[in-house]
Amino acid sequence: MELEELPGVGEATAEKLREAGYKTVESIAVASIGELKEISGMGEGTLMKIIDAARNTLQMRFMTGTEVMEKRKNMRKITLGSKKLDELLGGGIETQAITELFGEFGSGKTQICHQLAVNVQLPEERGGLERNALYIDTENTFRPERIIQMAKGMDLDPDTVLENIIIARAYNSDHQILITEKASELIKEKNIGLIAVDSLTSHFRSDYTGRGMLADRQQKLNRHMHDLQRLCDIHNLAVVVTNQVMARPDFFFGDPTAPIGGHVVGHSSTFRIYLRKSKGGKRVGRLIDSPNLPEGEAIFSLSEVGVRD
Repeated sequence: MELEELPGVGEATAEKLREAGYKTVESIAVASIGELKEISGMGEGTLMKIIDAARNTLQMRFMTGTEVMEKRKNMRKITLGSKKLDELLGGGIETQAITELFGEFGSGKTQICHQLAVNVQLPEERGGLERNALYIDTENTFRPERIIQMAKGMDLDPDTVLENIIIARAYNSDHQILITEKASELIKEKNIGLIAVDSLTSHFRSDYTGRGMLADRQQKLNRHMHDLQRLCDIHNLAVVVTNQVMARPDFFFGDPTAPIGGHVVGHSSTFRIYLRKSKGGKRVGRLIDSPNLPEGEAIFSLSEVGVRD
């Protein structure tokens, strides 16, 4: 269904909405009146009718706990390559969820993304989904040479594994958002089971500098996270995003770093894992947030063959 088919939406309004990122009836259905009013300049009464029509079109409804449980039965998990990390996450990275990896430079975020892009292709009995990966690269960190090493470490054919990873290089935050919006067709065509975004926040941070731009940045980042969550739900796939940390000069006890993106990223991520370096080249992953798992830590290593205990 096109936006113009909604009552009260003409060509000019539809164009305004599309330019602002509201390109589907679904995006209108989940939008607030305040957001749309600012973009379109329309009255609240008219916007309420448009949003209601969009929601009716999608047949948005309530679900019972039993129905949610049935949906959860379709959830699958991807092994990280380390039994300790898998145990920390209750068996691996979940589909139908966003998992955020945050930490300082060199803590292992990109390495885990590479490993998951390989592992998602494993048969289910070995902790994979027998599906392919979409790697959204915002910092030019994807390395095919590393994939080859990890594929050999998992006894997979490196050429096949590389062919099954689709790379999308994002050059700014708008391009990053556009890639996500266009991903639905690719997911079906290429049988994508994992989307890795490395990194989630770097473009938003550089494109929106200064406190005066903070509200705009957070709004766009929020919409981007919701687009990713929608892809999780519709296609039963896993989304893994990496995030940088910033120093907190006013923090005197504990770790003086915090992930970028604030509450928007924190509340939108289902699982949050803090990664840090440890002694002897090891890494520590700490589960900071989860809806159903306790906080805990796992020690793992990054070797030539990939993520291991």
